[in-house]
Amino acid sequence: MKISSLFYTIRQGFANIFRNKWYSLASIATISACLFLFGLFYAIVANFESIVKTAEEGVSVTVFFHYEGDALDSLEKADCSPDHVIASDQRIEEIGQMIANRAEVSEVKFISDEEAWEKWATQSYGEYFSVGFPENPLSGENSYEVFLSDVSMQSALVTWLESIPEVRRVNYSELTANTLSGVNLLIAYVSMGIIIILLAVSIFLISNTVAIGISVRSTEINIMKYIGATDFFVRAPFVLEGMLIGLMGAAIPLGIIYSIYNYALKYVLERFSILSSFLNFLSVEELFGILTPVSLSVGIGIGFLGSFSTVRKHLRV
Repeated sequence: MKISSLFYTIRQGFANIFRNKWYSLASIATISACLFLFGLFYAIVANFESIVKTAEEGVSVTVFFHYEGDALDSLEKADCSPDHVIASDQRIEEIGQMIANRAEVSEVKFISDEEAWEKWATQSYGEYFSVGFPENPLSGENSYEVFLSDVSMQSALVTWLESIPEVRRVNYSELTANTLSGVNLLIAYVSMGIIIILLAVSIFLISNTVAIGISVRSTEINIMKYIGATDFFVRAPFVLEGMLIGLMGAAIPLGIIYSIYNYALKYVLERFSILSSFLNFLSVEELFGILTPVSLSVGIGIGFLGSFSTVRKHLRV
């Protein structure tokens, strides 16, 4: 494209917006409204996902091993299969490395029987507890606390752990894992549905705006074609018009949402500071680091799609 043609396209793109200013304003307002709702919805969903992710990081699986003498305890005989294998310290360490190398595992913590008893006894006996008294009833109960990177894969991990001969018992919460997985799936479906609806409405409005611009300039377009204007030269101003409408429609709600979210976040953290101890809210930078490029890309993208499809349909060039 020549420099003169480029400047002509840009001038005509802006001129088309002002030439059909009421329809352009209507499209910008509607896109702004759609992306404003999208931005608010994203802010809520992103924070909710962050909270759920924090909850997932707290979900753990506890692994206990067969140890020498555990089969003598009548309470444990039901858990001990005839071919169970006593776990040596070296074997327990090897199993810990195997667990840590699993894709669904984010962290593995070894908890010795002394640590487990001291933690429990300190809470139960308080100041009356001292190391060595009462006698540790958890002797031999060394364990691993396994934290998951993806809670939906807990079932696969538990099945694998239970297949290890040295593993005596695996403690886990199936209800918690299923609940968190269901919440994540629900968020994904709802998000996808709302995004599709908002994009469809925006593209429809831009298409109507560009179609009106084409009808207003139909005589001019025919003359341009008669004198040898290329298809690209005729289409480009209308496509640029749609992209500019989409860009403006995205920029306006971003500014509004930024102000609202920044104020709301400061208000909640100052007035309800206790919430920040167990609810992980996203900062303004974290939220808009993703929302800004996504919103601008969506705005420009629906502007391009709406105008390009309409130009192809109506120009017949």
